Amino acid sequence: MTKSEYYNTAGADTVAAGQTDGAGWILDYVTNKNYIEFKPFGKIMLPQFEPIEILGLSIDLSPTKYVVYLWVAALIVFVMMTFVGRRYRKSYIPQGFTNFIEVFVLFIRDEIVRPNIGDKAERYMPFLATIFFFIATCNLLGLVPYGVSSTENINVTAGLAIMSFFMIQIAGMRSNGVWGYFKGLVPHGLPVFVLPVMIVVEFLGLLTKPFALTVRLFANMTSGKIVILSLIGLIFFFQSIVVAPVSILFTLFIMLLKMFISLLQAYIFTMLSALFIGMAVHQEH
Repeated sequence: MTKSEYYNTAGADTVAAGQTDGAGWILDYVTNKNYIEFKPFGKIMLPQFEPIEILGLSIDLSPTKYVVYLWVAALIVFVMMTFVGRRYRKSYIPQGFTNFIEVFVLFIRDEIVRPNIGDKAERYMPFLATIFFFIATCNLLGLVPYGVSSTENINVTAGLAIMSFFMIQIAGMRSNGVWGYFKGLVPHGLPVFVLPVMIVVEFLGLLTKPFALTVRLFANMTSGKIVILSLIGLIFFFQSIVVAPVSILFTLFIMLLKMFISLLQAYIFTMLSALFIGMAVHQEH
């Protein structure tokens, strides 16, 4: 079975297996698919392409629902920042929506980037601000009716973490030189026989940083979605209208909490990225 066939039959298999009263329908909601569903109005099928063979690897570039909402988030951030930039060209006194965005930009600069990176903060401010707004937009899209948080997919969070990983290495080599950066990863003054072990440990340490960024964002966003679906599912599990008010109130509370968590996770990802960049830039600390 191809990936496209699997995506098309995943929901049908769940129903056929009699899992609608268990966790099967919840897993169906968080599973990636090659269509966007608008219950009860139907669904929009996404175009599918033939896999591309590169060095013996089959790469499928067909869009899925998470990819589509990834593009939507990118478009929203692009339009939003273009609008704010044009307003700033007309007047340096921010008003309305421009003032609202400036609050976040100043917070990122003064509370995240400068304390962690120091005098070279302005070099990395555009990257870190973009990361913050993009992740926040992706997270908040999941609260919109029929919306999906692309950060609920580990491939998306891994892609963001890989970009941060490369930025960390570039920042370190840019400030200390290629040889100086990799030499500075190993503490000075160690006995020669300890160096091979420390080199391996430091190399693994480089890899654990993007891994931590990937799993933290993915786990928090996915768990929030599963909790919301589980609370709604209580109504159908107990098959009683008595449970409905309690379930709906708890769902509303979790959704409000998830709104805060969406911004919090964007902050944490940006803060950790800035911290890792600062550690690479200032190896002497």
